[in-house]
Order: sequence, then C-alpha cells, then structure tokens
Amino acid sequence: MKHLANLLLLGDPRLYEICEPVLESELPLVADWVTDLHNVMEEIRAKYQFGRGIAAPQLGIMKRLIYLNVNQPGHIWPTVIINPELVSLSNETDELWDDCMSFPNLLVHVRRHRNLTMTYRDEQWQLHTLTVTDWSMSELIQHEYDHLNGVLCTMRALDDRAFQWRPTPSR
Repeated sequence: MKHLANLLLLGDPRLYEICEPVLESELPLVADWVTDLHNVMEEIRAKYQFGRGIAAPQLGIMKRLIYLNVNQPGHIWPTVIINPELVSLSNETDELWDDCMSFPNLLVHVRRHRNLTMTYRDEQWQLHTLTVTDWSMSELIQHEYDHLNGVLCTMRALDDRAFQWRPTPSR
C-alpha cells in the first residue's frame, strides 16, 4: 500500500515521462492502483486541505490512469479514468492559480481551456465519451491529463512571475 511518502515530488525525473496505456490484461491491477491513489489523496487533503484528482505517475505508476474524487452536488463525474484522450479543446481559455500534490506548497498561474471532450475507458473496459463544460472539472482533467504526458503545471506557467507560495492552511 502506498502512502504520502511514495508521492513523487517536483524534480523527480519520472514526473517528466510519458506514461504507457493501461492494457486490458492489467485491469485486475487497477483496483489496487486506485486504492493507493485514493489513500495518498486523502493524506494530502488532511495535511494541505486540497486535492480533487491525482494521476498514477505521481505515485510512480507509469500508466495512463487518473483518479478523481470530486464532491459536486448534482454532478456525477467518473472516478477512474483509464487511457484518456482529449479529442477536442475549446478555443476559449481562462486563467487560474493551479496547485499540484507533487509540490503542495506552490501555486502556478496557468491558462487552460474552458471546455473539453475526451474519450476514456472505465474499470469494466467500457469506452466513454465525455464533454466537460464545467470550468472547474475541465481544468482539473487537463491538469491530470498533463501528468500522463510528463507535463507539470510549472511548465505551463504564464511567465516568470507566475509562481507563489500557498498560504498555510488554518486549522
């Protein structure tokens, strides 16, 4: 079982690698990978008070797998996203201060697309197409998808002043 100590941190060369697709024959492994992703996310939430998604390579699992844990009333989002492909991105963009579990004390000012459409497989290997028009989810999926391609939000910084320390959470 993986814990916060297994989380790869900024500078680890594995974070810059392109992940391999999950193979259908690897589906029996997905549940354990998701448990590990969930456990680390819960530890980040407890320590830093943020976290809605995590990508497998952040734990050194070099597979195209994203785990989301988003509580949004009225919306049911996929929890496990296997082999996602972004098939379209809107021309409309917006900016945000992005955070990342692999460097939890740093915020990075980035620009992301407002909407997206992606294909992905679920835990039963069913293929889905999802169009996301919710800005919060769109930017989250783009962030996690970038991890699968070895891209960190630090690499998407708007300029050389696009970095700031995260305020310390109050308890």
